This record gives sequence, structure tokens and C-alpha cells, in this order.
Amino acid sequence: MRVLRGKVCSGIGDFSYWIEKLEAHYLRKTGVRFFPGTLNVQLEQDYSLPNNPLRLEKEEYGGTVSVSLVPCKILGQNAFILRTDGNEQGLGDHPKSVIEIAAAIKFRDVFNLHDGDIVEIEVEQNA
Repeated sequence: MRVLRGKVCSGIGDFSYWIEKLEAHYLRKTGVRFFPGTLNVQLEQDYSLPNNPLRLEKEEYGGTVSVSLVPCKILGQNAFILRTDGNEQGLGDHPKSVIEIAAAIKFRDVFNLHDGDIVEIEVEQNA
């Protein structure tokens, strides 16, 4: 396992809309009904996606943005790092040092997380 370390930070709120709108697609891909929102984490260094992540392609849902999904574990919970192709290419709303984590729970409420709290995310070594 590889451990990513960073600080909880606020996001722009876009993924909450898309997780809810594409709930069936995310459930089909991951087997998880995501809470409609992500936990954003500002890492100590840039993170690049592994070579073969799970993918939700824009053609699958008739959209304009494709998303990679990387299984991870945070605070003992199974989760997924979600990253749009634009963000992975450095052309999106977030730098590569920011990751967005989706799970069945709202991490901020369940674990009383606030901006600036330090968290560790476990991903497969090649991820």
C-alpha cells in the first residue's frame, strides 16, 4: 500500500451534483452508493492516476466529462478517488495535488472533519 497524506480542504461543490445525477452509473461501476459529495484533500505532493483505473466514460452517460475512479481507504472506510480527465491533465478546477474522495458516507460529519485536518489515504502501491 502507498499512503497519501494531506489536509482536508473545501471544494467547489460540483461533484455533489454529478454524483447524485449519475448515481446509477457510479453504483454500477463501484458497487457503492456514494454520498452526494466528495471529501477534498490537499496532498503534500502531486498525485497521478495509475495506468488502468476504473472509468466512467462520458459516452456512457451522454455527458462531456470522463472520470477515473481509484479504490482507496481513508479512516478505515473503503472509498474511491474521483478525478476528471481535465484535472488529471492539469486543465481542470484542481491541481494534481488535490484529490476528491467519494464513499457511502459524508466524511466531514461522520468523523467531524474540518478544513486543515490531516488525513491519510491508502491506495494500491501502483496507484
